[in-house]
Amino acid sequence: MSIYDKASLIQIPSGYKAGNLYSVIPNSGAGDFTVTGDAEGDATRVNSQGLIETVNANVPRLNYPFIDGVVQDCPHLLLEPQRTNYITYSEDFSQWNSARGTLDVNNITSPTGSLNGSLYTKTESGNEGYVLRDLTVSSVGTYTASVFFKYNNNQYVHFLLWDGSSNGVRCYFDIQNGNIGSAVAFGTTFSASDLSMEDYGNGWYKCSAKFTTTGTDTIWQFRFSPSGGNNSANSNTGAKFYFFGAQVQQGTYPTSYIQTGESTVTRLVDSCHLLNHSLFTDYPFTVYGKAEAVAIGNTIFSLVDNTSTTEYLTFQLTSATQVAVIRRNPSTSDADYYNFSYSIGDTLKVAISYISNTSYKLYINGTQIGNVTSGSSLPFAYPDIILGQQRVSLDTGLRNSINEFMVFNEALSDSELQTLTTL
Repeated sequence: MSIYDKASLIQIPSGYKAGNLYSVIPNSGAGDFTVTGDAEGDATRVNSQGLIETVNANVPRLNYPFIDGVVQDCPHLLLEPQRTNYITYSEDFSQWNSARGTLDVNNITSPTGSLNGSLYTKTESGNEGYVLRDLTVSSVGTYTASVFFKYNNNQYVHFLLWDGSSNGVRCYFDIQNGNIGSAVAFGTTFSASDLSMEDYGNGWYKCSAKFTTTGTDTIWQFRFSPSGGNNSANSNTGAKFYFFGAQVQQGTYPTSYIQTGESTVTRLVDSCHLLNHSLFTDYPFTVYGKAEAVAIGNTIFSLVDNTSTTEYLTFQLTSATQVAVIRRNPSTSDADYYNFSYSIGDTLKVAISYISNTSYKLYINGTQIGNVTSGSSLPFAYPDIILGQQRVSLDTGLRNSINEFMVFNEALSDSELQTLTTL
């Protein structure tokens, strides 16, 4: 018998309609999740053809990831926090300013599959040539800027996000070979880990940088230009590059693309819940999830009482070297922290076998990480399942996408837990 044959619930994102994500097991509807998202239809995903597309209101976003520029066969359920794109006219670059060069809009097919990618050509020697737009952000804090670039004839591009005076960062990217370059920060803290580059296929790269403001200005500039090298803003006459989809968000990492026009656009938070189920009603049971680590502090799955702020069993990514199993009810809070190192973007396969109200085992990627035999007593009172978030009541808004989720109405054996979680 396969381990999958033992499962009371199997959720592998596949079948869906607006507001619902169907379970594989059971197929009666008893395991179907309710999904809410952006009510205005501003959310996007990457479809099975590898193209960015907008989805309708409250439609589960089955997002097909790229690996080395190749779109993968199996999607994950994209669950993201609320974000605002503060750049207006994010792809209509006829509304942007340019200097020391020409701007040719709608010149090339973009990652959306439409002819809405633009071309910049530097026509003057000497000083930096660039494409520029001003933006107004809501407050000072940590922001992530991103734009899609494609090589034409110039190996490096660079973008600058700054307050117009003394606070910002210059970032360099090798868009011919797909390599992250250097960064120069002024008036802010910055490290190499704050740069990222994602291969979207067909020569397109999503280039991103995070930085934290230290001043008080909320009027900024976002501009990008061809570069003469890795840490050189100037470039020769005739240098060209393609670009598409500019975005500046408040947050520590880039999320999916949010298209804007004459106004900024806010994409609302995603939620995925299975409330008041009867698939299991007491210990023992086993919960399993497969997910990519998106950000520190995120939760992959939780069992909760959705009406309570203090009833939850959850698995949390607490730091880059630590994870936690947190069990809580109104009178008892029991958090166990475990040393486990991972990087953002790593795939984690996590299983927790809740054996009784005082004991459980934790496995991650084929290895037993925790074995609690006489912990605090927490009687079962968790009739709801939520994916990618910690709790429903007093929700923090943090989200983590998920590839696969299962529940077993029994405590799986050590060998089964090892097999289930091995990458």
